[in-house]
Amino acid sequence: MRPRALAGADRGAVTAELAIGLIAVVAVLAVILAAGAASVARVRCTDAARAGARAASIGQDDAAVRSTVTRVAGADASVSIERQDDGWVVVSVQVPVVDTGPARGLRASASATAWVEP
Repeated sequence: MRPRALAGADRGAVTAELAIGLIAVVAVLAVILAAGAASVARVRCTDAARAGARAASIGQDDAAVRSTVTRVAGADASVSIERQDDGWVVVSVQVPVVDTGPARGLRASASATAWVEP
């Protein structure tokens, strides 16, 4: 049995422990959601770069390639198209992972290379 003097000293300890525990759970959840958003952005970037490289390989001009990439990756994607002299084309795409919050400057990127059909 507890003495009465000690029982009053523990009052509110559970609430404080719960508050600390909830902060940790929210932080872990935020990290998991940010990692998920980064993965989705990376896949979207890769798909857009591949679609752009395919469009360039069948002879479409740079404006059509950019249109294809932005249709797949979204309007906020930045696109780089490099046509090489030896018949290859490299399409690089970058998209922001998130628009707000502490990970605001994080960007996903991908590139794809294709041979231009004669």
